[in-house]
Amino acid sequence: MNFFDQLHRSVFIPAIPKRIISLVPSQTELLVDLGLEENIVGVTKFCVHPKSLRKEKVIVGGTKNYRLELIDQLKPDLIIGNKEENDQTGIEILMNNYPVWMSDIYSLEDSLDMIVRLGEIFKVEKRAKSISDQIQEDFLEKVKLKGTAVYLIWNTPMMVAGSDTFINEMMPYAGFENLIKESRYPEISIEELQQLNPEYLLLSSEPFPFKSKHLKEFENFLPQAKIVLVNGEMFSWYGSRLLGAKEYFSKI
Repeated sequence: MNFFDQLHRSVFIPAIPKRIISLVPSQTELLVDLGLEENIVGVTKFCVHPKSLRKEKVIVGGTKNYRLELIDQLKPDLIIGNKEENDQTGIEILMNNYPVWMSDIYSLEDSLDMIVRLGEIFKVEKRAKSISDQIQEDFLEKVKLKGTAVYLIWNTPMMVAGSDTFINEMMPYAGFENLIKESRYPEISIEELQQLNPEYLLLSSEPFPFKSKHLKEFENFLPQAKIVLVNGEMFSWYGSRLLGAKEYFSKI
């Protein structure tokens, strides 16, 4: 059958996939929660949930670099990727040899659409709809506004989450108004950060692993702001991890 991915590509998948390679950590976790763990043959080194997965499956590289010879040995009948997280050149090479289904996610609606579409491909529509419906119900209302915020994803150079990102989409659900209006992930200086004067500075656990030691560093520059370490997975993973995100947001 032909299935459309979120890049509006028609992907021919002749039968229910039995040998899946996932190149996106959040989508790998979703596949497991859809009951498809036995069908997964390859993952990335960043696919950390569930914890046992990297020991049980073949690691085919990262999200940007792939060990093509390993992928060939695994003989996948479907590879799942994401436009933002995966390297375009590598993905195009894989597309020449295998069915590759790509997600493209900026909003909660995109995430729910991705979950339902994968459910259709793997004939687990009921489970996919259950996950999607629960997430939709959880996110019906945003929490009370806590204040303005800047969300840091990297330290040297400092980079922040701006518009046209899934993190930006999640911030209001956590009660934060994102002060960064530029698109994607712009760099920012200490001076610019001070001029913005956010009420909250959110230090993400990924991709840069901000730790407690960084709290004091930023407190020197923003003494009036609340500096908070946050779980980056809850803000940027757009699969079944969202089932726990709203509760997490309410506790920040």
